[in-house]
Amino acid sequence: MDNNPEIGNSVIANGIRTNYHDQGAGKGSPVMLIHGSGPGVTAWANWRLTMPALATNFRVLAPDMVGFGYTERPAGVQYNMENWVSHILGFMDALGIEKAHVVGNSFGGGLALALAIRAPQRVDRLVLMGSAGIAFPLTEGLDRVWGYHPSIDAMRGLLDIFAFNRNLVTDELARMRYEASIRPGFQEAFSSMFPAPRQRGVDSLASPESAIRNLSNPTLIVHGREDKVIPLASSYQLMDLIPRSQLHVFGECGHWTQIEHAARFNRLISDFFLEALL
Repeated sequence: MDNNPEIGNSVIANGIRTNYHDQGAGKGSPVMLIHGSGPGVTAWANWRLTMPALATNFRVLAPDMVGFGYTERPAGVQYNMENWVSHILGFMDALGIEKAHVVGNSFGGGLALALAIRAPQRVDRLVLMGSAGIAFPLTEGLDRVWGYHPSIDAMRGLLDIFAFNRNLVTDELARMRYEASIRPGFQEAFSSMFPAPRQRGVDSLASPESAIRNLSNPTLIVHGREDKVIPLASSYQLMDLIPRSQLHVFGECGHWTQIEHAARFNRLISDFFLEALL
């Protein structure tokens, strides 16, 4: 386990022992990366290609949110927006981070939006990638992700949903992600988060449109055109709602922009954050 790259540093955040990655240094606000909600996900699995690229110019922080990865799962913890946002704020407080750029992927995008609404003074620039955060009809893809029951075949099916490029979906990756999903405590927490009917899960991650309209953060919205998990239409809606926003759509791309188009995605968000230093 000592050689597991998914295990980074440890800090007590909002009373929860939190696993996180901390790379790089630089001027301006650090960049905080908030992962998605796939089974067996960790910050490292989500952001392993993003962290080193951003770390050339910025301090990069990527926590495992409570209920995911190698962060502690306290008995009786309620997995809801209020507690996830409190966990992020506790994490920032524990590390003495007054303000950060925030990148949210899918579920993490919903958290990033909620964080910017609840604590606007703590968030600099926002990147929302294949983001939750507004209400939309539950997709078949998301229903399958949240309804996952562990097996290699089920994981293989999910990876086919996530990626446009099927060459990324190898038997080895499916086995790795399946094994990640059955580590002690992982599936128990995951299966309790978004029970059926899962439309409630979509709605619970949504912020009020009036609050989204009031955001003043410069915001970059990123989406894969072929995303089967979060509909592209939701990112168009976010762009309509957020005054200082822009939308970049990647063609031939599913729900994994940061993996399928890693180099282009990394340049895009690096430039967006570097603008804040000008």
